[in-house]
Amino acid sequence: MKTMHLPVERITNGPKHHFFGYFDKYPWDRSGRRLLAHQTSFVARQPVPGEKAVIGVIENKVFTPVAETDAWCWQQGSMLQWLSDDDNKIIFNDREGDGFVARILDLSTGKMETICRPIYCLSPDGRWALSLNFSRLDRERPGYGYPGGRDPFLGEHHPDGDGVWLVDLKANTAKLAVSIDRVTREYMRTGKNGMERTPGWFNHMLFSPDSRRIAFFHRWRLRRPDGSPWHLTHMFTANLDGSELYPLNLEDMSSHYVWVNDRQIINYSNRHATGWNYHLFTDQTDTVEVIAKGVFPGDGHCSYSSDSRWMLTDSYPQKDSYRKLFLYRLADGEAFEIGSFYADPTYPAPTRCDLHPNWSRDDSAVCIDSIHEGSRQIYIVDVSSLTKA
Repeated sequence: MKTMHLPVERITNGPKHHFFGYFDKYPWDRSGRRLLAHQTSFVARQPVPGEKAVIGVIENKVFTPVAETDAWCWQQGSMLQWLSDDDNKIIFNDREGDGFVARILDLSTGKMETICRPIYCLSPDGRWALSLNFSRLDRERPGYGYPGGRDPFLGEHHPDGDGVWLVDLKANTAKLAVSIDRVTREYMRTGKNGMERTPGWFNHMLFSPDSRRIAFFHRWRLRRPDGSPWHLTHMFTANLDGSELYPLNLEDMSSHYVWVNDRQIINYSNRHATGWNYHLFTDQTDTVEVIAKGVFPGDGHCSYSSDSRWMLTDSYPQKDSYRKLFLYRLADGEAFEIGSFYADPTYPAPTRCDLHPNWSRDDSAVCIDSIHEGSRQIYIVDVSSLTKA
């Protein structure tokens, strides 16, 4: 691997803290001028109900507040993102009473619309969103859900009325597509590390680029001998209505992933034959290819450039407490360490600041969240010297 640290520019400033969120969404609008961000007055602890984050737009390194949200977390924010089919509208999650909803804000008029369920991701065609139970997610995976909401399925390990919800953004309606009960029954694991007597939940959902298929994780709670929690993962794909459910990976564990085209998913996962690696899965087949075997130090937030020439990923803190940022050229297998950023090891795990690298829409830049200068801020890495060469 070559070390080639590229130019980095901070685009937000203290004393307030700023971050975008997860690695599988575009912070930039289509023009490339504006980015979305959250602003908070604290870091290094979990939010409590009523502690709001400010939603804002960054242009020319100026953060302009546009809304507030009471439904956010450190790892994925409020699921803040641009609408797929309207560059003047944004969507984010919020609290309403003892539950959660989504808000669509028209930046040009200030008009706000409420969507019946909180959203996890949007379909590229702009019609659909996926939703899940963020209260259940917060309980089972702190740092990813939202605290303080009512969970109607509290105490049920495998509810048949909860799971992946398909939201029609135009009609403002929602329908359960795949239940936790269904995947538990159809793909039950018993015995050691079994799922029959422990809570299950869904997480990490994405639409395929053609908006015809979805992918998601089914996870279940386990305990180590010392009582500390851990989990295992089954990864599935399905049609939007839940039909043609396909078990993409049932081999213990899947981590970060994205669709790279209409048929394939890149996923850091553990496979019996190949171990922990980046695996390229072809949907509804048993075809699996290892990508960049042994190149990276471990799990990372991986994605492909829009022209599929480059894989972008990062690392968790290494022994020196630095997170690494990488580009990998798929044509010849050449890897580059393009950045290294200190991560304060005293941050509690649910509040950690992963880099969560996101591509710009023209593949010339990468957006990251980082705490290497002492506060949580947003940075832009210029990768054009590699991606545009």
